[in-house]
Amino acid sequence: MSNDTIRRYDGPAGGWGALRSVARHLSEQKIAVSGAKTLLRANQPDGFDCPGCAWPDRDHTSTFEFCENGAKAVAAEATKFRAGPELFARYSVAQLSEYSDHWLEQQGRLTTPMRLDAASGHYVPVQWDEAFALIARHLNALPSPDEAIFYTSGRTSNEAAFLYQLFVREYGTNNFPDCSNMCHESSGTAMKKQIGVGKGTVSLHDFEHADGILIFGQNPGTNHPRMLGELREAAKRGAKIASFNPLRERGLERFADPQDKLQMATNGSTAISSDYFQLKIGGDLAAVKGMIKHVLERDIEATGDGGASLLDQEFIARHTTGFDAFAADVLAEPWEVIVEESGLDEPTIRRAGELYLSCERVIACWGMGITQHKHSVATINMLVNLLLLRGNLGREGAGACPVRGHSNVQGDRTMMIYEKPPAAFLDRIQQVFGFEPPREEGFDTVGAIEAMIDGRAKVFFGMGGNFAIATPDTEATARGLRRCDLTVHVATKLNRSHLVHGRDALILPCLGRTEIDLQAGGPQGVTVEDSMSMVHLSSGINPPASDALLSEPAIVARLAHATLGARSKIDWLGLIEDYDRIRDAIAMTFDDFHEFNARVRVPGGFRLPNTAAQRTWVNPAGKAVFVPCPVPTDNPIHRARRTHGGQIVFTLATTRSHDQYNTTIYGLDDRYRGVFGERRVLFANADDIAALGMQAGDWVDLESICEDGVRRQAPRFLLVAYNIPRGCLAAYYPETNPLVPLSSFADESRTPTSKSVPVIVTPHLAAGAQMPRQRDIPAAIVR
Repeated sequence: MSNDTIRRYDGPAGGWGALRSVARHLSEQKIAVSGAKTLLRANQPDGFDCPGCAWPDRDHTSTFEFCENGAKAVAAEATKFRAGPELFARYSVAQLSEYSDHWLEQQGRLTTPMRLDAASGHYVPVQWDEAFALIARHLNALPSPDEAIFYTSGRTSNEAAFLYQLFVREYGTNNFPDCSNMCHESSGTAMKKQIGVGKGTVSLHDFEHADGILIFGQNPGTNHPRMLGELREAAKRGAKIASFNPLRERGLERFADPQDKLQMATNGSTAISSDYFQLKIGGDLAAVKGMIKHVLERDIEATGDGGASLLDQEFIARHTTGFDAFAADVLAEPWEVIVEESGLDEPTIRRAGELYLSCERVIACWGMGITQHKHSVATINMLVNLLLLRGNLGREGAGACPVRGHSNVQGDRTMMIYEKPPAAFLDRIQQVFGFEPPREEGFDTVGAIEAMIDGRAKVFFGMGGNFAIATPDTEATARGLRRCDLTVHVATKLNRSHLVHGRDALILPCLGRTEIDLQAGGPQGVTVEDSMSMVHLSSGINPPASDALLSEPAIVARLAHATLGARSKIDWLGLIEDYDRIRDAIAMTFDDFHEFNARVRVPGGFRLPNTAAQRTWVNPAGKAVFVPCPVPTDNPIHRARRTHGGQIVFTLATTRSHDQYNTTIYGLDDRYRGVFGERRVLFANADDIAALGMQAGDWVDLESICEDGVRRQAPRFLLVAYNIPRGCLAAYYPETNPLVPLSSFADESRTPTSKSVPVIVTPHLAAGAQMPRQRDIPAAIVR
């Protein structure tokens, strides 16, 4: 290990480090001047929506509405480097597979449609019409449309997503696995049944009025840096911010706003969290239930002495159901179980409960640290239960805030990229477009992988993303993709999925969010929906990276035209001449998008209605539902520890580094955690490292303890001592995705359990460990 690989970072999140990082990434992509100009149009009324995260924009007239990771995303898209036919002529698929994901990213923008030549093992150029004809032949040759899978990434615009689902349903299937299945599916599943809507109930305005903000399983400093601006302002006006997270994360501790001239000049910063509760991985359900237990016990005390109730009794009586059974369940839960499963002692949990009682308006935020466990849906139910106790839903400064990742992942689901479409939506499709859509539920992500493995699915079409390594159980996913007759990927840049292909394979290059989309009707804009249901327009400003690029709506429309031909009732090519026509079709399909074209042209766009925010509960109960949830004491982690008594079984959470977004690797540093130039690291408590008889700096192998009998290993990780509870580990994905069993997913939502993987740790190359192949741990090769 180099002495420079692991070094302490004591600075705040943001600050000069963020500005230096932005400058470095612009320089690396050879766009120091043009990139800076592009960034000034990010998140502006006449510019483009950031292709990074889904956090809302505060001020559409500001000239500085981007963050460090948004700048990385823009730099990656606006790069001067090109991955054209010359790259594919030089390297075969096998040779490209030897290189790291970072190296693949650094090759630049795809420029030309490419088709796999099986004889040579190289991708070769193909004309667009030939590519569409090849896909159409495969699709039309399938005995059933249900043998095709249509994946969607969260960066796809509303217009492209709407056309995509319309085409696929006219083709005849609801097979729509998407990235929501792997991230916030648990949020939607829990909230829909409990409060009637699967989206967050708050807006940025609410953050201005909250006096308590609870943050669970989230690292905004890396994943949503613009959120830190809202937290900073809340902290400065005295709001209490409580963070519940196993790892100490710098973005939850201190933040220096690069827009604050005084703070930058004085190297100052703002403390973010007033309280930091470092529970163990997966302990959130127990911790929140303990907070509720404290609140209920204090309420019994207060009312028993003749005082006023600490609960919002009027709200509970008028707007909720199931309170009595819920309260009985909470009060019966032993403190011993709560303490053991949360990793926090009773006084600490009671302090958290008292903090909640001290706040009149509370927002609860959460990320994938909550949604990717076996008991994720129950955890989110418990978070909503906490809010319901004191009426913290449907009023100013309070509510539920699932913080979603990719820039339009929420919009894609609104456009009904969903394997389980409601009957009312399908009825509307039939009424508006004149065809009978399929009624059977389709495959989600786990189901799609299983179907490819066992031969029930023969064609895979990916609208963006990096399916092969974003998914769990990397080897199983690869096995499924390689069994396909055809794999197709729409993308802006080369990634690992393009190298894990079926017998026929295509790479279709598309326009990026920053680029001018010129159609017959002139330059076009697309729309996106952020994490708080704001819908706004995005118009590219840069010339396309190649004249051969097509927009995503154009790719979908031309594919639909080639596949469905005269049997289609839709003028696909006419729709893409002017995207206003697509938006008119959206408005005819979804009532909430009435007058879409006029409303979206108002600077900042418009907010979709949220019934729960209006205290209207669109669920079978007609009210918000208190949901009892037992603290789990017999999950895969517990069982693994019982069956491997002779070895220390840890709980591993997969996580991002600071230089990545989802599976896109921008660089090899994780500045806030003090890691530089290395991705295969394993964060562990120093006492656990000693208990293993090892030292920080040792190289180790990981093996997950699975109940399906499959041995899953990930070799050669650098042990790093870190502030994390004992028994817990963290490491980056996609490097650790091979350890996540396909068979292990959240109850009800089927989200892979990527944040709670039982693993054992052994010295690298110990007996039984496999020597890693070169392609597993390639050297980083950068231009």
